[in-house]
Amino acid sequence: MPFVRRDTEGNVDAVFSQSDGIAIEELPADHPDILGFLQIDMKSLIDNDEWIQADLALARVTEDLVDLLIGKGVINFTELPEGAQMKLLKRQGLRTELSYVAKLFSSDDDNFL
Repeated sequence: MPFVRRDTEGNVDAVFSQSDGIAIEELPADHPDILGFLQIDMKSLIDNDEWIQADLALARVTEDLVDLLIGKGVINFTELPEGAQMKLLKRQGLRTELSYVAKLFSSDDDNFL
């Protein structure tokens, strides 16, 4: 993990691979203070990385495939490893939350208050 030196205002003004006596604060490489100092925008990196985008799309396909197999009775949800069950439940919860938000901001005239 990199070490940082901060200025009098608490902003990172240097990053080092090793502590040098002045830079003694160790931060994870993806810490917002380090990314800000390096002027790295993680969203841009993710949005422009074809491999990450392909992985994200495949994750959605895999989730839909598992839902289809469960719906057709080919597999039972409880047959999946516990870790997989937890991940699927978490994504299902996130999807539900997203659908509620989408409904709140829908342009459908039927939902006009």
